[in-house]
Amino acid sequence: MICMHKIAVIGSSQTVMGFKALGLEACPAATVEEAREALKRLTAEDSEYAIIYIEENLSVQLKAEIDKFKDSPTPAIILIPGRDGSSGLGLSALKAAVERAVGTNILGD
Repeated sequence: MICMHKIAVIGSSQTVMGFKALGLEACPAATVEEAREALKRLTAEDSEYAIIYIEENLSVQLKAEIDKFKDSPTPAIILIPGRDGSSGLGLSALKAAVERAVGTNILGD
């Protein structure tokens, strides 16, 4: 049996609907609690999700839940800007992950 990993995105309906057209699981969340429930479902032990994109503005309130997966290969949780633009959280998280993996900041400032 071939196991295909899935990709999901959690965020405002305006943000996630474009991803749905690309075949990703769209999890619209109008509140942080809706986002928390979606993240809990997508990261359940029997989940097949390898990548979960989360809108930056929601990630601030979900930091504790997201941090549980920072050293785990799956699911990879990647922060993305919302429709209001980037707050810089996604890039900061990427730099930190690369530094942990490589041992130094190779992406620069």
